Amino acid sequence: MEDADSSHQEYIIRREVLDESRLDVVAQKGKWTHKPTVGERMKEMLRCSVPRLKDIVLTWIPVLAWLPKYPFRENIIGDLISGCSVGIMHLPQGMAYALLASLRPVLGLYSSLYPVLVYFIFGTSRHISVGTFAVISIMVGSVTEKLAPDSSFYVNGTNGTEGLDITARDSYRTQVACSLTVLAGIFQILLGVVRFGFVVTYLSEPLVRGYTTASACHVCVSQLKYLFGVTPDRFTGPLSLIYTIVDICKLLPQTRVPELVVSLVSLTILIIVKEINGCYRRKLPLPIPIELIVVVGATIITYFCGLRSEYLVDVVGEIPSGLKVPRAPDTTLFSKIIGDAFAVAIVGYAISISLGKTFGLKHGYKVDSNQELVAIGLCNAIGGFFRCYAVTSSLSRSLVQESTGGKTQVAGVVSSVIVLITVLKIGSLFEDLPKAVLSTIVFVNLKGMFKQFMDVPLLWRTNKVDLLVWLVTFVSTILLNLDMGLAVSIGFSILTVIFKTQLPRYSILGNVPGTDLYLDIEAYKEAKEIPGIKIFRSSATINFTNSEMYLESLQEKVSPSWFIFSFSDLICADKEKCMFKLNNRKNSQNGMVLSVTSTVPNLSGKGHVNWAYHADRITSDSDSDTYEDITAVSQSVEEWKNSNCRSGTHSIILDVSMTSSVDTVTVNTLKNIFRDFGDVGVAIYLAGCQGCVVEQMERANFFSESIPKNLLFVSVHDAVLHILEKQEKVEIDLPYDTQM
Repeated sequence: MEDADSSHQEYIIRREVLDESRLDVVAQKGKWTHKPTVGERMKEMLRCSVPRLKDIVLTWIPVLAWLPKYPFRENIIGDLISGCSVGIMHLPQGMAYALLASLRPVLGLYSSLYPVLVYFIFGTSRHISVGTFAVISIMVGSVTEKLAPDSSFYVNGTNGTEGLDITARDSYRTQVACSLTVLAGIFQILLGVVRFGFVVTYLSEPLVRGYTTASACHVCVSQLKYLFGVTPDRFTGPLSLIYTIVDICKLLPQTRVPELVVSLVSLTILIIVKEINGCYRRKLPLPIPIELIVVVGATIITYFCGLRSEYLVDVVGEIPSGLKVPRAPDTTLFSKIIGDAFAVAIVGYAISISLGKTFGLKHGYKVDSNQELVAIGLCNAIGGFFRCYAVTSSLSRSLVQESTGGKTQVAGVVSSVIVLITVLKIGSLFEDLPKAVLSTIVFVNLKGMFKQFMDVPLLWRTNKVDLLVWLVTFVSTILLNLDMGLAVSIGFSILTVIFKTQLPRYSILGNVPGTDLYLDIEAYKEAKEIPGIKIFRSSATINFTNSEMYLESLQEKVSPSWFIFSFSDLICADKEKCMFKLNNRKNSQNGMVLSVTSTVPNLSGKGHVNWAYHADRITSDSDSDTYEDITAVSQSVEEWKNSNCRSGTHSIILDVSMTSSVDTVTVNTLKNIFRDFGDVGVAIYLAGCQGCVVEQMERANFFSESIPKNLLFVSVHDAVLHILEKQEKVEIDLPYDTQM
C-alpha cells in the first residue's frame, strides 16, 4: 500500500498571479543577446581567416575531417569484410537494375563504381551503400523509353525487311540517361547549396512508402517480358501499366519455355537461399552471396549447354572491358527532361536521407541533410559524365554493409575496387548471362517493398489521414505513372496539411479540482467548468486561413444559450423595422453577442466583406443611414447589456498556447473579439501567449488603452485566479497553493 502511495509524487507551487506586464518585471525581460545586423552578417561571411577557411573546407569535404582520424586497427577488418560483401552484391544488382533503366548492363556496373567513390569524399553517412536502386532505375527507364522508343530505330535491311538498330538505340538511350542524371545532380547540388535540405520533409513517410510500393509494381511488370520471353508493345501515359499487363496476358500463349524454365529455377533458388540468410543471419558470419552464385552458375550453364544458340535464350550480350573517357551530356535534351530530372532528384534524395538518418540515429552520429543533398548531387552530376545513370542508396546493400561490420565509407571504396576489377578484367565473362536471371534477381530484391502493403492495416488502426495519403499515392502512381503520380501525391499530401489547419479541434476547458490543470470537458469527466468563466482553446495555430472558423466556433461554444445575431440582420433601410427585430429578440432572449464572423452584405451592394480584415467596420462605411441604424442598435444594447449578460458568462479566456505566430488577420480578429464581447459586458482574456507571439502583437499595435497588456496571462490558471479575485468569488476550489 505504501509503495502505491509513494508512486504518486506531489509538488506545491506558490507564486503571485502573473499577467504579461508583471511577467516582464519579474522575469526581467530585456535584450540580453545581440543579434548581428545584416551588415555585420555580411562582413562575417566575407571575412577570411585560416580557421574559417578550414571549417568551410571540412564542411564541404567531410572525408578530410574523419579519414585522418580513422582508427585503422579497430575498423579495417570490418570495413574490408563489409566492402567485399557489398561489392559482390553490386555486380548482379548493377547489371539487373540497368535493365530496368532500359540500358546496357555495363552501365549498371559504371553506376556502382564512380558514384561510390564520390560519396566516399563528400558524404556524411557511414553506412549507406550508394549505387543502383530499383525505383530510380525504373524512373530513368520511363524517360529513356519515352524519348528513345524501339519504333524510332527500325531500319530497312538489304532484302527489304526491317530490323532494329540496337546499337543506335542503346547509344541514344545512354545519352538520355546521362543527361537526365547530370540535370538531376545539378538540381540536388543547387538545393543543397541554398540549404534546402528540408524539402524532403514534404515527402512524408506514408507518401514515400506508398510511392516505392507502387514503383515496385511498375518494376515487376517491366520485368515480366524477360521471365516469359515475350515482347509486349510499349505504352505511355496514364493507365500504361494496365495496358501493359493486358498485353502480356494476351501474349502468354507465346511464352518461350526455355526462358520460363530458367526464370523459375533461378527464382526458386534465390527465394530459398534468401530465406535461409534471413533465418540464420545471426549465425552466419556473412550472408550467402546467392545472387552472384546464380549469376555465375547461369552464365556457365548457358555457355556450355548452348542455350543461346540452340534455344535462343535472350542473354546480356557484349560487355566491353575497360573504362570509357568522360563525355559531356547532351544539353539539348534538358528542356525535354527537366520535370523528370527534378522528380528523380527529389525521390533519390528522400530515399538516401531517410536511410542515412536511420543509421545515424542507431549508431549515434549526425547526418547533415544539406551536405547529403550536395553529396548525392555530385554523385549524379559527376557520374553522368562517366556514363552512369541516377543513383541513390539501397536498403538491401546498406543493411549488409552495416550488419557485416562496416564502420565507415572505407567499405564503399573496397566494394568499388571489386566492381573496378570486374569492369576491367572479368566483365566480358558474363556476356552469356540470361536476362531472365537478372529479372529474377530484381523480383527477389523487391520483397522488402512489397512488405510495405502491411502498412495499410497498421495505418487503418493508427491514422486514417496517413492511410489516405498512402492509398492516394499508391493508386495515382499505379494509374498515372511515376512522374505524374508523384506530383499528384505531393499535392494531395499538402492538401491534407491545409485541411488539418482548417479542421482543428475547438474545445471548452474545465478545471480538475485541486490542481492547475485545465482539460477538455468533453474528454475528461473530472474537468468542471468554472461558473461565469468560459475557457476556449483551439488545437491549431490561428491564422488567416481559419480565423473566421475560430470566431464561429468561439461564438458557438461559449454562448450556446445566448441569442446570436449577425450584422446582416441589423443592416436594413427601415430603422423602425430593424429596431422591431431587435426588440422582439431582446424580449425573448436572455442576452446577445455581436457576431463578427458572418460574411455580411456590403452596405454599398458590392459583394461581401469579411470583417476580420477591418479594424473598424462601422465607421469605415460611408452610408450615413445605416450608420445611424447601427448606432441606435448599439445604444439599445448598452441599455440592457448589464442586466442580461451579468447573469451568465462574464469572462472568456482564450487559450492561445497552441498559436506559434500571428498575422494581420489574426490581430484584427482578436481586436474585434475584445471590442464586440466588451460591448455586451463580457471580459476577454488571453492566456499562454508565447514570447514571440507577444512581440508580434506589439509590432502590430495590438495593445492599446482598450486592450492593455495586463489582459494577457502566463497561464490559464493565472487568468482564472485573476478573474475570481476580481469577481470576489475566491471561495471556489482553486487555491493559490496548487497541489498535484
